[in-house]
Amino acid sequence: LILCETNLTDVQEAIVRTSPTVVVIDSIQMDAIKTAQFRKFLDAVNVNGKAVVVTPAVDQIVVKSARNIPGVLTTPAVQLNVYDIINAQYLVLDQAALAKIEEVYA
Repeated sequence: LILCETNLTDVQEAIVRTSPTVVVIDSIQMDAIKTAQFRKFLDAVNVNGKAVVVTPAVDQIVVKSARNIPGVLTTPAVQLNVYDIINAQYLVLDQAALAKIEEVYA
């Protein structure tokens, strides 16, 4: 991850310093609350450690599907914080969440 700006926000600095693996996907959508299905999704995108899954808004299906997976935290983009980024090995974002992060933290 390379940022060209010299004035980085705390969130951007945390990403640069800790360098979690950033995974950006088109969309995180689930039809039903299924932990096994969410685990398969994480396996498919090669996420197998502490991860923060960032959604554009609170998605109860995603939250409830991920809550029983050890080391996986879900958060809406507007509540993403430096501690969560520093503590994660993977940062999983969908396109809408990435746009929201740029809007909020830019």
